[in-house]
Amino acid sequence: MTARHTILITDDEKNTRDGLAWSLESDRYDVLTASNGHEALALLRQHEVHLLITDLKMPGMDGMQLLQATRDESPATAVIILTGHGTVENAVEAMKQGAFHYLIKPVNLDELAEVVNRVLKQQDLQIENEELRQQLNERAGFENIIGRSPRMQAVFERVRQVAPTRASVLITGESGTGKELIASAIHFNSPRRNKRFIRLNCGALTTTLLESELFGHEAGAFTDARKQKIGRFELADGGTIFLDEITETSPEFQVKLLRVLQEQEFERVGGTETIRVDVRVVAATNQDLDRSVQTGAFREDLFYRLNVVRIQMPPLREREDDIPLLVQSFLEEACHQNGKPLLKVAPKALAALRQYAWPGNVRQLRNVIEGMVVLATGREIGLRDLPEEVRAAGTPHKTLQVRVGATLADMEREMIRATLDETGGNRALTARLLGVGRKTLYRKLAEYELE
Repeated sequence: MTARHTILITDDEKNTRDGLAWSLESDRYDVLTASNGHEALALLRQHEVHLLITDLKMPGMDGMQLLQATRDESPATAVIILTGHGTVENAVEAMKQGAFHYLIKPVNLDELAEVVNRVLKQQDLQIENEELRQQLNERAGFENIIGRSPRMQAVFERVRQVAPTRASVLITGESGTGKELIASAIHFNSPRRNKRFIRLNCGALTTTLLESELFGHEAGAFTDARKQKIGRFELADGGTIFLDEITETSPEFQVKLLRVLQEQEFERVGGTETIRVDVRVVAATNQDLDRSVQTGAFREDLFYRLNVVRIQMPPLREREDDIPLLVQSFLEEACHQNGKPLLKVAPKALAALRQYAWPGNVRQLRNVIEGMVVLATGREIGLRDLPEEVRAAGTPHKTLQVRVGATLADMEREMIRATLDETGGNRALTARLLGVGRKTLYRKLAEYELE
């Protein structure tokens, strides 16, 4: 059902305002009336008015003054001016001051209905766009990145400090720790939030393609350049560009990137026109950038330009307390996307998830949860539903007691037997836990008669 709109009609002539009110009253509109500007302002303060229709010539506060007061009091309220033939120029001036439209008296009621419908539709569209933008901001805001551990709280605090500034930011950390999410949060919590946030994985492109993507190119700049291409720096003007895997770039490209950071200008590939931009750069790497500088693989001057503020993303193994929160979030997401009822995770399974080292970090955890949801046959995910390497992390470890004087062979035999017991006879998992190949395990089983 379409939301109702409130319209305020202001005219010192009673017959005019009553006639207009009668023509507009419907199940779509609530209509208020006022006999002068001061009365209209009082109603504006009491109600959420979507549209003000006001006569231009009124005693006391005229329509132009009411327009200005409305702009201050209720900026979202659209205004339509009513005017006589002799004051059309004033009505045009009112539109320059922010009025949506003007109508000449006596008002054609069909034209009035059409204009009112148009202005309110446009207003609904603006509100919808703003709501969508707000939803995007909320999804991208750091408050909604999951993490209550001290390490993640420190990251959030650094984002709060750096987001409102113009400073370049370098985000470091292992693959899968959420570096792009943090870059997005910096942008959407900055004054640049209404401009573009452009992403580019530098490691996925050759130097030539990387320059074309970032700086653009002119027609004929190279074999496949059939028409002019606008680069991502140009598209991000006024906003933020996120350069992931920055250590994968060549020294030649690093020189050009340094110039953009220093001068905020560049030329398209094959072009001579200098293009100036205002772009904030956020870069990320999963490599040891300090070591790359020391070895000469990465330019020191570019490093200092990028490393104005550094944010170090902790690996998931260092934020174990966040794992239950992440599991629950990914579980709800995966169940919803795959059309399944919300599943539960058994305590032993959750304990194994917490104890696993997660070399792929948050990205790996998300994929594991989705895989388990897809394959789940019951309403609960248990220890047996986890991948082998994760399940092993939740297997209780027993202490072996070996008598003094036991041989190494005795100790090895006991260790193999105990591990087989703990894995329920799973030879592949036993071999992995013992750090030996399957053939070696099978040979030892036969040697120690543990078949």
